[in-house]
Amino acid sequence: MSAATTRSRTPRTPAPDRLCVEAVELARAAAEEAAHPGVVGEHVSAVSEGDRVVTHFFECKEPGYRGWRWAVTVARASRAKNVTLDETVLLPGDDALLAPEWVPWSERLRPGDMGPGDLLPTDADDLRLEQGWTGEDAPPPNSVVSAEMAQLVEAEDADVTDRVVVPARGSITSVAEELGMRRARVLSRYGLHTAADRWDESFGAKTPMAQAAPASCVSCGFLVAIGGSLGQAFGVCANEFSPADGRLVSLSYGCGGHSEAAVMPKPPRPAPPVLDSMATDEFPLRPAADTGSVPVADLPAADLGHS
Repeated sequence: MSAATTRSRTPRTPAPDRLCVEAVELARAAAEEAAHPGVVGEHVSAVSEGDRVVTHFFECKEPGYRGWRWAVTVARASRAKNVTLDETVLLPGDDALLAPEWVPWSERLRPGDMGPGDLLPTDADDLRLEQGWTGEDAPPPNSVVSAEMAQLVEAEDADVTDRVVVPARGSITSVAEELGMRRARVLSRYGLHTAADRWDESFGAKTPMAQAAPASCVSCGFLVAIGGSLGQAFGVCANEFSPADGRLVSLSYGCGGHSEAAVMPKPPRPAPPVLDSMATDEFPLRPAADTGSVPVADLPAADLGHS
């Protein structure tokens, strides 16, 4: 490859137009018009954008826009002596203070962000959910449940209606509603595992509280068992003095409030006293006349209530 071919493929950088480079005051006036006086700072540089097109950069003194620059592009027509304004914009520099990258709300949402009245929609293909009740009322021909329910209807002479609100007895819909499983979607295995990992991170065996606990929650009397597959690994703490009170805790979690950690002994019952120190003895303020220890003449006169 010859040097001439190499030079032909190299993009040509146009030389800055002299009149456009000298139009600093025109560019400053445009920047101050877009912002307001006092915000546009010193002239930083001028960059050639093309033939007779130059961009002037000015410092931005607006609070909160550290490192930003006002960019004013000016241009000049061919064989014209007047420089005209092309564009004015505020651009970030290399060390500019930028806002964080935009993240969709579904990824920004964190546990505890929802408040009263907030609605959190779920995607149709949410990995945490799977198909639950499908709405099919016709059970398979060999369904034992269907046969038993049909016999029950005949025995009780139940009134089967065609309304959609009340499912027909002997159908899968009625059984699902009775068992509390009439839901469009239920937790998938992935949803169960992610929930278990999240709960175990907050109240699991690896937490500092569990590491210092005398025993785990599986043997605590304050643990309330839950149903389902998660009941094999989690429960609800009912100890009001525990940091996990009312929370779903792992069976391997523990704290100092374990029911068997420190059983308080009954207070000892003291023996009856040898001397009764609780009773009171009566002492008269004046000696009695029939005791003989004081002459009758020396006794004070009776208090008649007057002088």
